[in-house]
Amino acid sequence: MKLFTITILLSIAQITFAQIKVTKLSKTDIPESIVYKGHIIDAVKYTDKTGDHIVITTETGITQQKATKDENFRAAALYAYDYIIIGDGKFKLSWQTNDFSSDCTLDVKADYASDGFAVTDVDNNGFAEVWLVYRTACRGDISPSVMKLIMHEGNKKYAMRGESKVKVSEKETIGGTYTFDAAFKTAPPTFRKYAADTWKKNIMDTF
Repeated sequence: MKLFTITILLSIAQITFAQIKVTKLSKTDIPESIVYKGHIIDAVKYTDKTGDHIVITTETGITQQKATKDENFRAAALYAYDYIIIGDGKFKLSWQTNDFSSDCTLDVKADYASDGFAVTDVDNNGFAEVWLVYRTACRGDISPSVMKLIMHEGNKKYAMRGESKVKVSEKETIGGTYTFDAAFKTAPPTFRKYAADTWKKNIMDTF
């Protein structure tokens, strides 16, 4: 009985150790030496086996790109940055992701899904996974956006690519399909399950 109790306690300790400590940050919490573009959507500090990190996601919103006599061209972009803290107030860029929609004369967007950002350790190996879900579009009708789920675990990048789902009538929707990239296909099953669940939570698009 005593051995059984010790085993249970050790299992709990291992699970607790595998959790990633995540702290939300405000704009004023971000050191001036950290460089980013756009306005902040999410900012967190997390700690895993590699050290302390700061992750920032940003959007530019709609920007005027260029104009002709008859047409205005607009663009929108988004970015994500992971900085590792290397000590003495210094930071090193660990990875960066960006995407955009440009040269658009219609409705343009590049924005993050409201429930897609997360820092996890779903495979319990002590290395954080950072999840991003976003949509890009240039459209003048009711149609799906390009939708992507990007996950970083250290220097490894995983991607799902497809389209959002939109409602075209009371009973009809279109879109929603996706494919895993090669990295996801060979990743632990827990990654694909978490990715598919996150995609499903964020699949519906709005206008």
